[in-house]
Amino acid sequence: MSGTMRDEVRRRWSDLAGRPASSARHLRTTPLPVNTRIGPPLAALDHEGHRHLLVPIASDQRVRGGVDGPVLTLRKRPLEGRDTYQNYADLACLRSDLDDVFTGLCGDVLEEIERRETEALATSSGGVKALHRVLDRWRALLRTGGPPLGPARLAALHGELSVLLRLLRLDPGAHRLWVGPSGHRHDFTSGSEAVEVKASTGNDSLRIRVHGLRQLEAPAGGNLRLACFRLERSHGPRGTSVVDLVERAMALCDDEGALLRLLAEAGYHPADAERYRSVVFAVTEERWYLVDAGFPKLTSAGLAAADVPVTVSDVEYSVDLAVEPPRALPPTRVERHLEALLEGDA
Repeated sequence: MSGTMRDEVRRRWSDLAGRPASSARHLRTTPLPVNTRIGPPLAALDHEGHRHLLVPIASDQRVRGGVDGPVLTLRKRPLEGRDTYQNYADLACLRSDLDDVFTGLCGDVLEEIERRETEALATSSGGVKALHRVLDRWRALLRTGGPPLGPARLAALHGELSVLLRLLRLDPGAHRLWVGPSGHRHDFTSGSEAVEVKASTGNDSLRIRVHGLRQLEAPAGGNLRLACFRLERSHGPRGTSVVDLVERAMALCDDEGALLRLLAEAGYHPADAERYRSVVFAVTEERWYLVDAGFPKLTSAGLAAADVPVTVSDVEYSVDLAVEPPRALPPTRVERHLEALLEGDA
């Protein structure tokens, strides 16, 4: 999703924020820059500050049921002005901590409405059809799947998101380089450049666990860096939760939908955010390494070069980084590698 519609609807809600609705029966509204056969959608705020997207519908048209909280509600709402009366499909977000996610959803709805208009698919029911279509995709995306993430997996995700945030500050489209959730052997790659991320909270914080014979194998003709984060559970103001990092990434990213899909593949779902908010980590140490020929590792290529037949599978092993070599990279080289990672995807 391009950021244009997302940014536009966010601006409209921001403009309305200084003029809250006067009562629970009223909404403060402003038109959005797309159109349907029966009028433009509206951005709206209610008297509690909750965000609404209003899509115009015909008087005899129904709004699909099944979206009735606690996060989203969808219902038919008539609005009457001095000289007008119009029915709307009213999609509302009831949790302010998910406003950024809701903004992305609404941006997708507006883009779908615009697409239908451009491709001559528009009808009097086209706006609500676009709303239902996008809502179906997002509901599947936001649905909690599987057991909640435990502390070890949250720590690993904390490390990956820390790297993702550094990339997003350089390029709002850098989420496309985050390939670990989809099963790639490296966490980030642009083809010839790659980064593998390790995070640890145990007593042996400088001992990393490597999964497989290819995880520390550089891309063909390219370079691999290893980012190691030493984390400590925190119960005070120091540190951040995975939820904090997700919210920052959503604010920087130019495609919330794509980022949410990656998070879902990693096992993180916004519906579980409150469960994770109290799991806070402080980064006590961060080290980056160039994984070159001198770095201690087991790889398929290394075993083949030593004429050792690779006849085993499911290999896991540990590397102790407490003793040098290898030596950690200076921060300036880390920054250059992040820039090279982005340039490799250009």
